[in-house]
Amino acid sequence: MIKVVTITLENEMDLVLAHKRSMKVAEKLGLTVATQTTFATAVSEIARTVIEHTDGGMLEIGLLQNKQRYSLVSLVTFDNAIRFTNADSGFYYAQKLVPEFSLIEDTGTNTIEMKIGLPRSLKLDPSKITALKKSFEDEAPLNAYDEIKQRNLSLNRLAEEQEEELRRSKIIDEKKTEFISIASHEIKTPITVIKAYTQIAKKLEGECSDKVKDILNKVDTQTTKLLSLVQQLLDVSKIENGSLLYNKEPVEFNGFVTEMVSILQHILPHHVVMANLCQDVTVMIDRLRMEQVFSNLIGNAAKYSKKNTAITVTCSVAPDGQALIAIGDEGIGMSAKSIESIFNKFYRDKDVIRTHSGLGMGLYISSKIIADHGGRIWVESKEGIGSTFYFSQPAA
Repeated sequence: MIKVVTITLENEMDLVLAHKRSMKVAEKLGLTVATQTTFATAVSEIARTVIEHTDGGMLEIGLLQNKQRYSLVSLVTFDNAIRFTNADSGFYYAQKLVPEFSLIEDTGTNTIEMKIGLPRSLKLDPSKITALKKSFEDEAPLNAYDEIKQRNLSLNRLAEEQEEELRRSKIIDEKKTEFISIASHEIKTPITVIKAYTQIAKKLEGECSDKVKDILNKVDTQTTKLLSLVQQLLDVSKIENGSLLYNKEPVEFNGFVTEMVSILQHILPHHVVMANLCQDVTVMIDRLRMEQVFSNLIGNAAKYSKKNTAITVTCSVAPDGQALIAIGDEGIGMSAKSIESIFNKFYRDKDVIRTHSGLGMGLYISSKIIADHGGRIWVESKEGIGSTFYFSQPAA
């Protein structure tokens, strides 16, 4: 059926709309006044009967083509639990008004179908039907109630479209996470093997020239970077499906900070990494995951700073007893726009994409680890001066 008019049947006010709309459709088709009235009365009687039983009915008026002839059709749909009795006089009266009347029972819903054959003299064709549909789409509301109803319908339609978009987005996201997880697992194995063979080759004393050893060192460095990226992808997929697990234990924070600064100073020989300790506090953390946070934040500080500049790791205790870490650098800094998005998954500032490598996952993963430890993370930055990343950890 080619739908022209759709009306939800909720209360008596909808009877007015049902009668006027059905009259209007018949009138615009060029039917006689008697036929217009007969069709509109049949539609109104069925609509009234359905409204007496439920507020969830639906009326659709349109055209149905059978070979070269068209019929004017009304479909009234309602819950299949409703059963009409002799008291529902409108149901029986409507049957006498239209040539074709049928009750179609289906799973969940019932539909009353009423048809009136249209004379060939109307010379209906697709262009006339399109114009008829458009005239009702553009028609002004019949009254204040109709206006409110149309607005609600538009809002509901918009909400349904948004829900569908969110549903599709969620499915795509789940598929993407699944792909990342599978791909990362598959990639990790050959990279580990390459790294192992590289380290074996480096230990073959006297069988490798200095030039070959230099090449092997570079291969080893790059495979380490690849393994780090793969691990980050695996972490992202674990975060997305809620399987990022922690093995928390009580740790003296000053000792942990000192250890991390010492390790990272060796890894970052071209920067000065300093620690300013505070009153010691015990925190419940997963050591490996918290090492990941320090490595990401201090590694980023070095990445976006010039050689031989300082990176300062400052520990303090907040009035509420939480440990507070500040990691400051003298790097390129960030704009206010970047600060808003810096912890988003895969976010990278357009100004550094070409000059600095990365996938934009480190800060996203760090923020999730901090949040899962009961803390929070934020950043303060000025372009051309540097950035300071802060994160808190509750005391044990």
